[in-house]
This record gives sequence, C-alpha cells and structure tokens, in this order.
Amino acid sequence: MPPVPSIPGLKAEHSVALPLRREVSDLLKRTNTSFPGAQPVSFATRHIEELHNEDYYVCEKTDGIRCLLYCTHGDTEDSEAYYLIDRKNDYYYVQGLHYPKTQEDWSSFHTDTLIDGELVIDEKKDGRQVLKFLVFDCLMMDGQLLIQRPLDKRLGYFRENFFKPYEALCKAFPDEMQYFPFYLQFKTMELSYALPKMFDLILPNLQHGNDGLIFTAVNAEYRFGTDEKILKWKPADENSVDFRMNLQFPLLPPEEMDEDEEGPQYDWYAKPQVFLSVNTGSGGYQRFAELYIEDDEWEKLKGMGVELDERIVECAMDDEKRWRFKRFRNDKKDGNHISVVHSVMESIRDGVTKDDLLKASPSIRAAWKARAGAGAASASRK
Repeated sequence: MPPVPSIPGLKAEHSVALPLRREVSDLLKRTNTSFPGAQPVSFATRHIEELHNEDYYVCEKTDGIRCLLYCTHGDTEDSEAYYLIDRKNDYYYVQGLHYPKTQEDWSSFHTDTLIDGELVIDEKKDGRQVLKFLVFDCLMMDGQLLIQRPLDKRLGYFRENFFKPYEALCKAFPDEMQYFPFYLQFKTMELSYALPKMFDLILPNLQHGNDGLIFTAVNAEYRFGTDEKILKWKPADENSVDFRMNLQFPLLPPEEMDEDEEGPQYDWYAKPQVFLSVNTGSGGYQRFAELYIEDDEWEKLKGMGVELDERIVECAMDDEKRWRFKRFRNDKKDGNHISVVHSVMESIRDGVTKDDLLKASPSIRAAWKARAGAGAASASRK
C-alpha cells in the first residue's frame, strides 16, 4: 500500500498562522478560528434508511492527509500565495503553485479561495509515486461564499471557475507541470446507489490507500465541524477511534527501591499499562479503555525512540473486543470527541457490512429515481 504523504511546504510559525486563521475565519463569517473542515459521522444501520430518503453522492474514503487549500495574496496585491491547512489548524506555505482564474490570462490567480480535499500518494505501475490533492468540496471562490449552496452546485462552480483553467494550463504547459509540488484532481463521485461499481471497479483499481466509503448529501450546505449529512462507512474490522494514549508504569518492588530517593519509584523497563482517553471538549480528557498490547508490540513501540505518552493513536477492536494499536495520528493534535466515539461504537455494534450495502443498492436506486420523477413532474406543472 502506498505510504501516507507528508504535507509539502514550510509550516508557518504561530505569529504568522494566527492572523491567517483570523483571515480565513472572517472570510467564512465565523467567530471561531478553529479548523473549519466538515467532519463525517460513522455509518450505522439507521443511515441505510437515510440513503433511501435523500440523494447522496458516494466516493472512496482516502487514507491520506486531510487538508484545506487556501489561495490568497502574497506580500503584495499582485503576488499570489498558497497554504495547506491541516486538521491541527497549522498552515503550510507551499511554493511552486499557480492556478489561473481564466484561460485568457495565464498570469491571473485566485484569492479568497478555500478548497477542501486530501493529499494522497498515487503509486504508478512503473514504481513512481505521485503526490496529488484530491478535491471533494469548495467553501469559497474569489471571495464568494459557497457554503450555503448544495454540494453539486459547489462542485460545479469549482469545476467551471478553478479546475477548467487549471486543466487548460496543464495542456498548454505540460513540461512545466512536473515542477508543481502536487497535482490537482477531482475525487470521483458516484450516485449513492452505484455501490456495485464502487466495490467492483473503483476501489480495486485505486493507486492509493483506502479504508472505506464516504456518503455526502447532495442538497446539503457545508457545515463546519461534525456534519450529520456526511457518513463514513468502514468495514467492521476497520472501524477505528483516535484516542490519547497514556502510559502507567508499575512501581519497583520494595527490594529494588533506592532508599535515598523520595516518592514513588517506577520500573521504567517494564511493560506499562496503556490507557486510552477520549476528548470531552475544552481540552478535557476522560479515560475510556485500556489498550491491549503484546510484549513484542511493546518492544517495537519502545524501539522507535519517540515519546509515547499522550500521543494521539488510532486503535481498532479485534475479534475479542480488545482495543489494538494501528498507527500514530501525527496529523491530529486531539483525539476523537466523545460524541464521535459513541458514533463509532454504534457502527461497531451495528456492523453494517459490504453485503448489507449491496443488498440495499437497488431500493436506494428506486427511491432516487422516484424523487427525480416527482421533481420533474412538479417542475412541469409549474
């Protein structure tokens, strides 16, 4: 499987990032300067009914780095600047990008533009690894706020005003595109009932990592933070939670304690208990579970030579309902909020399978066609 990419560019220092966060917040008419990206909820059995009742797009859930691409002015009004914003709300200044506003003026560029997407590494058959930014939404374009428009309108506006000029630039200057730090690409969106196509054709032929599906309501506006209209489906054994990990080492036995030292003395060479805590909001954490870790797994973690205590880690349940370590989440500064954890636990209990989705696909299609027919009839009467 291709590796998860690193964010290209230079991370902005706090004194630079702070005004940028305020700038983006003001553009979006928010009072909060936190990361504005929408976050999905975990798919549960009740969401199958949701797919019957409302139009949704479905796309693959990419195993990459979630980022927003911010296009703005540079130091002067006639210069351009580009930043990638990660989920920690850090800003990375990326050089070597240029996106013209029109095909008639290659020197023009976008400002006050915010695009939602994901950085991935595509692994080609010849062994080449290509960094791409997969676009799946657009919040603002040249100062025009798009968040209240339906998703299909947001994507259509982005395609016409941003992606088409970019495609034309690629065709006009093919030799120059290799110097871009990453390529821009639309994330493939299908209608929600095209699940056989997703499972049989799209997922097996991806050139990057994937760990499920994302369903997004077509007619919903963009919501900052947790969005009940974005559904994240994973196979039962892939449902995971991002916890904060805390280590608790055992005390030394009395006979090994140093009499000259005061206070508790810990056995730093023993395997500790590893507790997993969930984010309760406002910087608070609550102990939720214990990580099951075997001796050889502990030796591997210890041998990495990195700080382990209070790291954000992704964990999944095994067949015996034990939480097991999957990977560090270096792209996140906090673990999942407790509400997200409850949502994931619901998904684990429900266990909506690939077969469940495929079985529902024909009736989802019938419901979609019925809505489309009713809408056409209503428009005709008007």
